[in-house]
Amino acid sequence: MGSDASESNKIETFEDFLRVHGLLLAASGLPPQLHMPLFEKLSAEIFDGGAYFQIEPTDEEGRQRRLVMTSDFMGKESNVFLIDHAWTFRLSDAYKQLQEVPGLAQRMGSLMCVDLDLNSDAEQASTAKNWSNEASKVSAADLAREELAKAKEKGDIVRWLELEELGIDDHTLVSLDLSTKFPDLLALSLCQNKLVSADAVVHEVRNLTRLKALWLNGNPITEKQDSYVMDKILQANPRLEILNSHFTRSFGKWALGFCGGLYEKDNPGHLLENSQHPLLGVTSLDLSNRGIHNLVHNKAFSPVEMPSLSYLNLKDNPFDEISSSDMLEVLKRFSNLRSLEVDIPGPLGESSLMILESLPNLSQLNGVCTSKIIEAGKHVIDSIMEPRLPEWSPGEPLADRIINAMWLYLMNYRLADEEKIDETSVWYAMDELGSALRHSDEPNFMVAPFLYMPEGKLSSSVSFSLLWPIRDIANGHECTRDFLFGINEEKQRSSRLTAWFHTPKNYFIHEYEKHRQRLELRSLTPASSKASSTRGLLKGDRTALRVYTDIPHIEDFLTRPEFVITSDPKGADIIWTSMQVDEDMRKAAGITDEQYINQFPFEACLVMKHHLAKTVQEAYGLPEWLQPTYNLEMHLTQLIGDYCLRERNRLNNLWILKPWNMARTIDTTVTNSISAIIRLMETGPKICQKYIEHPALFNGRKFDLRFIVLVRSVNPMEIFLADIFWVRLANNQYSLEQNSLFEYETHFTVMNYRGKINHKDTQEFVEEFEQEHGVKWSDIHERTRKMIRSVFEAAATVHPEMHSPMSRAIYGIDVMLDSSFQPKLLEVTYCPDCTRACKYDMKAVGRKGEETVKGGDFFNYVFGCLFLNESAHVSPL
Repeated sequence: MGSDASESNKIETFEDFLRVHGLLLAASGLPPQLHMPLFEKLSAEIFDGGAYFQIEPTDEEGRQRRLVMTSDFMGKESNVFLIDHAWTFRLSDAYKQLQEVPGLAQRMGSLMCVDLDLNSDAEQASTAKNWSNEASKVSAADLAREELAKAKEKGDIVRWLELEELGIDDHTLVSLDLSTKFPDLLALSLCQNKLVSADAVVHEVRNLTRLKALWLNGNPITEKQDSYVMDKILQANPRLEILNSHFTRSFGKWALGFCGGLYEKDNPGHLLENSQHPLLGVTSLDLSNRGIHNLVHNKAFSPVEMPSLSYLNLKDNPFDEISSSDMLEVLKRFSNLRSLEVDIPGPLGESSLMILESLPNLSQLNGVCTSKIIEAGKHVIDSIMEPRLPEWSPGEPLADRIINAMWLYLMNYRLADEEKIDETSVWYAMDELGSALRHSDEPNFMVAPFLYMPEGKLSSSVSFSLLWPIRDIANGHECTRDFLFGINEEKQRSSRLTAWFHTPKNYFIHEYEKHRQRLELRSLTPASSKASSTRGLLKGDRTALRVYTDIPHIEDFLTRPEFVITSDPKGADIIWTSMQVDEDMRKAAGITDEQYINQFPFEACLVMKHHLAKTVQEAYGLPEWLQPTYNLEMHLTQLIGDYCLRERNRLNNLWILKPWNMARTIDTTVTNSISAIIRLMETGPKICQKYIEHPALFNGRKFDLRFIVLVRSVNPMEIFLADIFWVRLANNQYSLEQNSLFEYETHFTVMNYRGKINHKDTQEFVEEFEQEHGVKWSDIHERTRKMIRSVFEAAATVHPEMHSPMSRAIYGIDVMLDSSFQPKLLEVTYCPDCTRACKYDMKAVGRKGEETVKGGDFFNYVFGCLFLNESAHVSPL
């Protein structure tokens, strides 16, 4: 646009401002009487919030701040304030910006309160990091020898051994011969190693007859919820009281002493057997998240053993083998118990008032004064929802801390112009003043994003947030906003608060378990098979079939004489289009019921991700080949329960969020943060699926497989698998490091649209994969075939309305292999991109004597199968 045009659009008057920003003002909700003050502040760049507000810490540690009113009084809708945006970014760029933009990480670290130990303890953090680097160079055998030498110098024996993050695998563990070298061990930690086999662990712990605690957290052996493996370890050593941070059914005084702070490395509790009442001095006992099923029948948990107990935390335990009345009866006997933390609703009952009635000696329940609970008559203590505060480990990089904490602060918007809306949202953090606003269900301020375009066009826009009072507010009052403005219980408001608050985990776990039980009852009864009813369309001397298409590859590569391309959809025998053929399109293009179409009715049950998951779950419940999947618009509560249960069991909690109906991994995110999962719902409807954290790799890189399925008929089922498939490789080496989760070329494999395409000849891939992993591809291929057949059987049975005699279609099936080489269904794609199939000649893997399939012939045999009933280069499923 020239300078004259630019000048004519420049915002100079209030009328110009309203003309350009009218829609944005309406969308913000800003009252009309504040439009003029906003224009004046924008024009003069007036940021005057500091004259009215003050930022204060909410706790001694300074891990959260609040905004307080400092002026005498402010009336409802009487003023508007500009809030600057301290950080604006696309999600995929977040980590890179934190590392490369000068000063950004330091400002965000301060704003999000995650730098508290970096300023005062910088030297200590550096020392810890150096120690960590040195420790990583020490082998498990060296460390074991060092522990023995230290104990010998003191004239002692080793009773507590920590061999963590040393790369110990099954072979190494057995070679260490721990049971011979450390026969008196009470506690053994093997966290964050590479142990896979229960047999290797059993071999070592069987002879450690005094062992009380064994930690295997962070090993592959613990990442599958396999009770058989844990039972096998407990059978080998029934004296264990703690296994993977959970209490076993044999827990007793040692486990309680450990949780009461009595026992640790320098005091392992080896004199326990010589002491009649070792727990007499315990005043505080934290039993949260210990997987405890029953406390009542355990003699160690009693006022006789712990007469001084005054604080008890029982949160996040199943307690599924004990009644609430029995639990309360036991707790009554602890006469000095004054403070109790427990899930409400939960194992002690549904009501806080009923608990207090049974335990009148309590002065605090879940950190709330009992007199206030009784006075307010609260059955469920809303105030127990403590805010999530940023968490980090010493030595953790600042950028990693910010990535974890930012979901407590971020907001988002999506840009749009006359032509289209952006596919990816813009996220931003308000400045220090705006970020200090805390949540309230009854807020006194409103916040809304606003794009100011001083030159009258989008390219000149600057983003701000607007802040204005929606209630009268006086000096000293906290200023708050509603983090979930406009979201009610129909949109899962209470569950979504989990993004910012510690909500009752047991409630969510209970809802998840009910959901899982319902799915486990599902089993498919396939529709009765019928004889084939389709037939080739060409008969006798009929001329070629006319094909109308809007897909260039069809025009270029469909060269058989039996088919001819036409530009007139009305006169076509076959409509092959990338667009959805609905009633409006039928009328506009003149498409009739006598024409064949490359779509099946209701195929959305397969090609839209949330419908695909629902279809499979309705048919099979929880098949191994579909990762746990949740439609967040409906099952956020159940997802939170699954997340909490995995967290409680110390299992991997990495998830992938995918939009319902977008391709090319647009708006797709990998995260292990429940706050991130919930906040990402704001950018559009999504499914949340358990990430395959241990996929099969090819030369260290992640890959998936694209199969092509041809469907002639749904009833009876006539589906064919193309004899060729192709592998899609990530560009980077696979990693689960926090900073890698934002690297597209590490975790995603579709490189047609981003990055460089890493094409690998299929035959070469199979041969090299078999050699690398020692497997037979034919076995993998057969499992994959069965899975794909099952997917379409599910659709045909759950949605019989898919059947249409005038439909023929091609679908892309994306499959990933896990580390056990089991196929996992990723998605089903309508009208898949077949660029590789047309571009590269491929050999049909597993077909003896099969010649190479020419890329230029791909659509010739696809159309031959679907419309001429041929079987060249395809095999029936």
